[in-house]
Amino acid sequence: LHLLSRRQRQMCIRDSVYIVADNNLSSFAKEDVEEMIAGMESVDLSSSNLLVYQDDKVAPVLFRISKNKKGRLEKEIIKEYAEQVSTKASVMKEVMHRAFYEYPADSYGLVYWSHADGWIPYPVPSASTRWIGQDTGEGQDNRMNISDFVDVLDDGVPHFDFIMFDACFMMSVEVAYEVRNYTDYYIGSPTENPGPGAPYDKVVPYMFKPGAAAQMAEAYFNHYKDNYKAGEGISNANWTGGTSICAVRTDALDDLADVTGQLLERADNESVPSFNTVFDYDKRDMEEGHVGYYDFSQMMEMRLDADAYVAWKNVFDASIVYWNTTDKNYSMFKRMFSMEGTNGITHYIPLSVDSKAAEAYRSMAWYKAAGLENMGW
Repeated sequence: LHLLSRRQRQMCIRDSVYIVADNNLSSFAKEDVEEMIAGMESVDLSSSNLLVYQDDKVAPVLFRISKNKKGRLEKEIIKEYAEQVSTKASVMKEVMHRAFYEYPADSYGLVYWSHADGWIPYPVPSASTRWIGQDTGEGQDNRMNISDFVDVLDDGVPHFDFIMFDACFMMSVEVAYEVRNYTDYYIGSPTENPGPGAPYDKVVPYMFKPGAAAQMAEAYFNHYKDNYKAGEGISNANWTGGTSICAVRTDALDDLADVTGQLLERADNESVPSFNTVFDYDKRDMEEGHVGYYDFSQMMEMRLDADAYVAWKNVFDASIVYWNTTDKNYSMFKRMFSMEGTNGITHYIPLSVDSKAAEAYRSMAWYKAAGLENMGW
C-alpha cells in the first residue's frame, strides 16, 4: 500500500503507498521504492509528500521521501515497527492515522501494493474474507478482507483523489463499487499484473496532480507498451508480455448499477443464455484457484437486446476515464493470451449458483445494487 500525500499552506498534496510484501514479492518492493525515489525528482517537495509503509522480509517501516542536507532524495524514517501482520485492519488504521495526522494535506491519494484476487473470499467458504494483500511472516498466511479495507477507509481516513491497486485482478466492478464513496477515481488491472508492477518513476509525478488518474494509468500502460514483444524473451527484468489497465470515475458507478439493474429486470428471464463465450481474464484452471473474472461489457451484450445494450454501454463508457491493453497479456498459468474484444472491467459469473463462491457473492453490495437476483444468481 503506498500512501501519498500532498500538502502545504497553499496547496498541499500527499500520496501514500502501502506495501504488503512480506511474501514472495519482497524483492520487487525494494525495486519499486527506488523507482518512487526517482519519480519524486520531478515533484515539488515543498508542497508534496510521498509516504510509504513497507513491510517485506524485514521489520516494517513508515518513511517519507525527502531531501537530505546535500539535496539528495532519501528515505526519512517516520516510524519503525516490530514484526506485525500488515493485512490486519488495526495495523493499517494505525499507519494511515499516523501518516494523515502527522502530514495533513489538501489532497490525498492511495496505492495498495501486494498480491490480491479481486472480490473473492479467502478461504472461499467464508463470505467475510474477500482478500487483498498477503502477509506470510512467521510461517503464517494472513490476508485482508475487502470489508476490512472498507472499514479502514471508513475510520476517519480522508477522501482520496484516487485509489490504485498495484495487484492482480482488482479492476472488478464489485470492488470498485465497494470503495466508490471513498475516492474520486479507482485504478487497477482486470487481469494479472506484470511481475515488476507499476513503473513508479513514471507514475509518481502524476500522483501529485489532482484529477490525473487517466495520466497515471496511461504512464503505467505506455511503459509496458514500449517494451512489448508479445512475450518474447520475457523475464521480470525484461517484461515483454504487455499489460492492461483501467481507471474509472467512481461517481458514475451508482448510475451504472441502476441501469444494469433496470435493464436486467426487463430482460427475458425465461431464457438466460450460456455465458461460455464471454471473455475470462482468469486463466487459472480450477485446481489452480480459478475464480472467473469475466468481461462485464461482453456479459451484458449477451444478456440484453441490441437497443438495451446500446443504452447500457453509453453509461458503462461514461464511467471509464482510461482503458488500454496490449494485444496480448501474460499469465503465469497460461503464458501469453489474446486480449481481443476486451473492455477493461470484470464481472463475476457463477459456474454454479449453489457454489460457495456464489453464496459469498450474494453478500456483495454490487450484487444487490445491480439487481443480479434477476439473473437467478
